[in-house]
Amino acid sequence: MSRFFIVGFLAVALVLLGVVAAIGSWAWWIPIALIAALLGVGVYDLVQRKHAVLRNYPVLGHMRYLLESLRPELQQYFIERNYDGRPFDRDVRTMIYERAKGIHGELSFGTERDLDGVGYEYLVHSVAPVAEPEQPPRVLIGGPDCTRPYSMSLLNISSMSFGALSGNALRALNRGAAAGGFAHDTGEGGLTPYHLEGGADVVWEIGSGYFGTRTGDGAFDPDQFADKAAHDQVKAISIKLSQGAKPGLGGVLPAAKVSREIADYRGVPMDAKCVSPSAHSAFRTPRELIGFVSRLRELSDGKPVGFKLCVGSRVELLAICKAMLAEGTAPDFIIVDGAEGGTAAAPLEYEDNVGLPLTDGLMTLHNALVATGLRDRIRIGASGKIATGTDIVKRLIQGADYTNSARAMMMAIGCIQAQRCHTNKCPVGVATQDPRRTRALDVADKALRAQRFQEATVAQAVQLMASLGVRDPAGLGPHLLRKKLSPTVMKSYAELYEWLTPGRLLEDPPPTWRADWTAADPDSFH
Repeated sequence: MSRFFIVGFLAVALVLLGVVAAIGSWAWWIPIALIAALLGVGVYDLVQRKHAVLRNYPVLGHMRYLLESLRPELQQYFIERNYDGRPFDRDVRTMIYERAKGIHGELSFGTERDLDGVGYEYLVHSVAPVAEPEQPPRVLIGGPDCTRPYSMSLLNISSMSFGALSGNALRALNRGAAAGGFAHDTGEGGLTPYHLEGGADVVWEIGSGYFGTRTGDGAFDPDQFADKAAHDQVKAISIKLSQGAKPGLGGVLPAAKVSREIADYRGVPMDAKCVSPSAHSAFRTPRELIGFVSRLRELSDGKPVGFKLCVGSRVELLAICKAMLAEGTAPDFIIVDGAEGGTAAAPLEYEDNVGLPLTDGLMTLHNALVATGLRDRIRIGASGKIATGTDIVKRLIQGADYTNSARAMMMAIGCIQAQRCHTNKCPVGVATQDPRRTRALDVADKALRAQRFQEATVAQAVQLMASLGVRDPAGLGPHLLRKKLSPTVMKSYAELYEWLTPGRLLEDPPPTWRADWTAADPDSFH
């Protein structure tokens, strides 16, 4: 195998040089000592379990750590030019890795951020901070039609399928979630043993391909669904309408990653590109969507059911709200996926030009639910480049009840943003189905890192809320987040954005929403 090549090469070179040294000059023992040292390093790299890069690339993998140690700016240049086109900034990447490793992130010499720049946002602290609660707050998911509500953490693992991620990556995430008491979303690739064997609470995502619960012709299979939804670890079901990386387009798993195992779990042909339809076949209208939600809740024996979407048309969102009112029922939760989402394989033009960013989509949904009198019965999740405690607090202020993270969770278990996910050649075994590469990811070590990252990030969010004078997310409001508009003007989110009052759309729609509310039809998405 390729990862053994350098070690084998060094071993052969050591033997040959030994023969030459035995019949030649003593000077040959100098390169022998150097090669022996390199061979020792290579053997150690293969057997150690802490660094997946070194397990897959013995000796050569040390170049990555050499670059990191030389100068932070060099590390930043290397990552931003060769890895992720839209990466987390250097400070956030460092924070993720340090929290995953259990390292405290205090720094000296002040910030490197431009605090005078237009667009700078900050949280409004209190001169009388309150004591932090003994346990982090949790969110109860389950409306009046749900008989088996679920207590959700403030930060959970966002949807990433088996296929997109390796089995070992999912094992690590699942074990970390079980140990830390947070939820693990399956992604649309189906409910697999990798999502269950670690013992974590699972949110089962159902996409338009109905993988793992589909008939031979690709339609939704209620019998398969009921059987799998009955699993005790399945705590909630999420219907994926769209995702932030490519809203309006179905999921894609390249043929190189469709192994026999994945084909069996998804119910699709092996070695062929797996493409989800862009739209669901189980429903065609907002009213039918709400009916499908109710059907899944009944089939799952009362477990919470919701849906995920990247917000685009406000008319369509309001049409769904009208359908909820007309049918007298509603989802238990809605997850807003921002257009900045970055773990899915997607065409560049979709990534850069389609869908609302999380801030806008989140506030749009929150206002729509408040103004239609539905907000009290529906919880809102937020996902899209969430990595820090500050991200969590900001999203709670903007209307969310809890958050989900994908990219940061991947980094916590070793992802280096190599952008090789679609090639099946992930260098650290996170996003590949190649067993020669996935073996490098030590499940026990990475599970601990996932747990540490989530625990430290939620703790930071709770500490930040206490600094704002708030012990519970219910005390947060848009007045606590401010933005710099010019060198001399700062305004809070309460002043910057329109916040509708409860029932406003039902009573007297404001001019800014009236046309969309009038156009919204519960029997049509268009």
